[in-house]
Amino acid sequence: MIRLGILFGGKSGEHEVSLMSASSILRAVDRTKYTPVMIGITRDGEWMLYEGDIDDIENDKWEESAVPFKVDDLKSTIDFALPILHGTYGEDGTVQGLFEMIDIPYAGCGVLASSAAMDKLVSKSLFINEGLPSCKYEGIIMSQFDESQAAGIAERLGGYPCFVKPANMGSSVGVSKVTNEKELIDGIYEAGKFDRRLIVEEGMDIREVETAVIGNDEPIAAVVGEIIPSAEFYDYTAKYFDGGQSKLIIPADLPEETSEKIREYAVRAYKALDCAGFARIDFFVKKGTGEIYINEINTIPGFTKFSMFSALFGKAGIDYPHLIERIVDYGYERYNIKNSRKTNI
Repeated sequence: MIRLGILFGGKSGEHEVSLMSASSILRAVDRTKYTPVMIGITRDGEWMLYEGDIDDIENDKWEESAVPFKVDDLKSTIDFALPILHGTYGEDGTVQGLFEMIDIPYAGCGVLASSAAMDKLVSKSLFINEGLPSCKYEGIIMSQFDESQAAGIAERLGGYPCFVKPANMGSSVGVSKVTNEKELIDGIYEAGKFDRRLIVEEGMDIREVETAVIGNDEPIAAVVGEIIPSAEFYDYTAKYFDGGQSKLIIPADLPEETSEKIREYAVRAYKALDCAGFARIDFFVKKGTGEIYINEINTIPGFTKFSMFSALFGKAGIDYPHLIERIVDYGYERYNIKNSRKTNI
């Protein structure tokens, strides 16, 4: 029986989302193959071993009965790590580096792909280098920002509306849609609470679509789904706290050639960043013209009951428990290949 270490929580603005995702995985994991070991990380970064009820993870009461856990004991406690740590300190390559250092096989992307995908400015550059269509954007270093720059930023992006985002954050945390100069300035300061580097993107009249990818060197893409957000755009609340009011249309009502192009772009982007295991890749389709733009790669996508990732592969015939199993298998595959190279040196 594989001791499957499921890591949740973390020092991230997406702490709550992680609790929801981990709870869903714990309810779905095949316990004839895996023994879940629940390891939580508090908002202050303290590692804890938890053996209580799954509901208390989702309700954020797990810390009340958890006990301190030494990271040094990780290798003797689990056989395989499944990090469900959205955002910084979990999705950005930091915890992946820890697993590499202590030689534990783990699910998902490695250090390079995780850090590159997490940073929107870096990933945009890599997408463009790969020849993937991307919307217009500008990067901002918060320490160098002056309010007098706002008008020029908007002008270069084609005017309002536009979107302000932290460069390193997910789940739409810190994201603002802005329609005038004051809102742009306010949005920059808001995003600056989460990161020292920001990105401002042109606003377009678009449809938000996504596909999911699994695999290592020969990845496959699922069907394409569309999001109909309950809010003006698919913000943090609409993603996770609207009670499922945002609609997921699977498959998306798109021409077949558009869906196939999105799936092709998804695999190219996945390979360009050297992703592994699994990821969700988000796109925009411009209304009226049907033009496709890649938005971002999420290397640890949401796994809640309202999340797109599992739903996309469910439509492709891979149910939730088997999807988890395949993700674990891909992690072991990459680990074994790496160790095989070591023994041949």
